[in-house]
Amino acid sequence: MDNKIRVVQYGLGPIGKKITQYLLERDSVRIVGAIDSDPAKLGLDIGELAGSPVPYGVCITDNPKTLLSKVDADIVVLTTTSSLENIKSQIIEIVSFGINIVSTCEELSHPWLTNPEIADEIDVAAKMNDVSVLATGINPGFLMDFLPLVMTGICRNVKKVTVERIQNAQFRRKPFQKKIGAGLTVEQFNDKVKEGTLRHVGLTESIHMIGHKIGWKLEKTEDIINPIIATDKVVTTDLTIEPGKVRGVSQIGRGYVESREVITLVFKASIGEPDPHDRIIIEGTPDIDMTIKDGINGDIATCAITVNAIPAVIKAPAGLRTMSNIETISYSC
Repeated sequence: MDNKIRVVQYGLGPIGKKITQYLLERDSVRIVGAIDSDPAKLGLDIGELAGSPVPYGVCITDNPKTLLSKVDADIVVLTTTSSLENIKSQIIEIVSFGINIVSTCEELSHPWLTNPEIADEIDVAAKMNDVSVLATGINPGFLMDFLPLVMTGICRNVKKVTVERIQNAQFRRKPFQKKIGAGLTVEQFNDKVKEGTLRHVGLTESIHMIGHKIGWKLEKTEDIINPIIATDKVVTTDLTIEPGKVRGVSQIGRGYVESREVITLVFKASIGEPDPHDRIIIEGTPDIDMTIKDGINGDIATCAITVNAIPAVIKAPAGLRTMSNIETISYSC
């Protein structure tokens, strides 16, 4: 029992609940605390919330300070928000107790260029408390940044990196379908884009991770968002999308060196997308063109890589880490 990794699950929305299920499967892990701000979840047993047939013996609290001061935790799995600004105070509080963090916060995946002040604040706080902080997931964190970087390792030279992540969202959870604007009018979609509430978070961070690791000094980046419009009626379990309404999002990120486009990231997610796949194209010596047919399920992969990253984060040097400067993450039981 003493050799088990002691974990606190912080955030129990859809991803946090699924991560909890994965944690409960691991013999090497023991959950010692659970935190969420939803009043409906307070006092519930984390095992029952995650669908376990028997209680686990850890109840959910909304008081992180009190919990973290009492438990002897090795790491917090932080799944509360995509926003770096909103998650900063949570991170600073957790590391003040000398506890490592692995998070699914997209904007934390490579914030050194997009938000250097917060990145530096988190890095300094983590080093002062001798702990490490990592954000990961399927995207950002793997398919559109780390995996293409790994593939460049067999290249003599690289001229351009292109990544496509094309997803059929028809069978994804309802919150994801709403996140991509499915069912909205074009006007509603564009309003949400202007508000900053409709976008795939992390595309720019992925561009910077690739550029930084390769050594390209990017002079500018772009992040262009457009709706994918239904031409026929589309019916799902939760939605009916009439022709002319939005069935998803197309988002293209670009990075430039000396006016030359060296990184292109294509993200498409829509209801009824006809050719789902993940594809990496590297123009160099040798050229590489690798496709994962049907693509990777984002929810399963995000939860899995977050759990699998736990041992590497605990062993990592203190500070704010990224997927490009941490030891290789793999499945471990």
